[in-house]
Amino acid sequence: MEKTKNQHLMKNPELDKAARVIKSGISRHKTVIIAGECTVEYSGRASSSLDLGQRIVIIKSDGAALVHRPKDYSPVNWQPSGSIFKTRLNDQGLNIRVHRRKERETMEINFTSIVMLAVLNLVDAGEFTMWATESDMQEAILYKPQLLEEGFRPITKEMSVDPGFIDIIGNDRNGTLAVVEIKRVKATKDSVEQLKKYMDVIDLDENRYVRAIIVAPDIAENAKELLEDYGYEYKELSPQICAEVLKEKKGKPLTAFFEF
Repeated sequence: MEKTKNQHLMKNPELDKAARVIKSGISRHKTVIIAGECTVEYSGRASSSLDLGQRIVIIKSDGAALVHRPKDYSPVNWQPSGSIFKTRLNDQGLNIRVHRRKERETMEINFTSIVMLAVLNLVDAGEFTMWATESDMQEAILYKPQLLEEGFRPITKEMSVDPGFIDIIGNDRNGTLAVVEIKRVKATKDSVEQLKKYMDVIDLDENRYVRAIIVAPDIAENAKELLEDYGYEYKELSPQICAEVLKEKKGKPLTAFFEF
């Protein structure tokens, strides 16, 4: 067993020793991670049974409990924050009972063996920030078209054409039609080629000039060269700015920003 201040790491522990460490860790609101062979029974709004198998159980400091199989990112069983725990030894092994009192839900985890047990004093005060997706960037431009350029007026979004869907079509301040392709990461040659496919469908009238614009936070040098060869344009716009703009949005329907 490796032990440092407020932390334990046990490899192949005996179940009685593991039970004491787990119980202590939960009572002190530590993060407890258990890898081993177990069964899981759940009863509550529904019921489920999970046969014996090797799994990872994570008990978080706020009382949430998750059971993970070796594959997939989602837990196969879980209980939310604020759960009540009871740890004991029985004839089958080490039993951890996770009870959600208000909803009368119970998850019973029974370990027959444990290969690794960690009790950790994890501290995380970091702020989580998630920037805008491409759909969010599209919505931000529709809400505030001047993000693209002054005088831009959206006509439609997600127009279906043979190669795919055009993010935005609109008119600039001079009434010139513009096809807009949005990327939330650096635009590449593939991005330019995708825009070219759209233009091959839209720009069929030799007597009409249509602008082709890629919107992205950055653009690769070879993509910029190809863009210039095709006579297309690049407009710099970051997901961060779009995320800030969407905070201003007060629930207006997207149709409010289209020109009919």
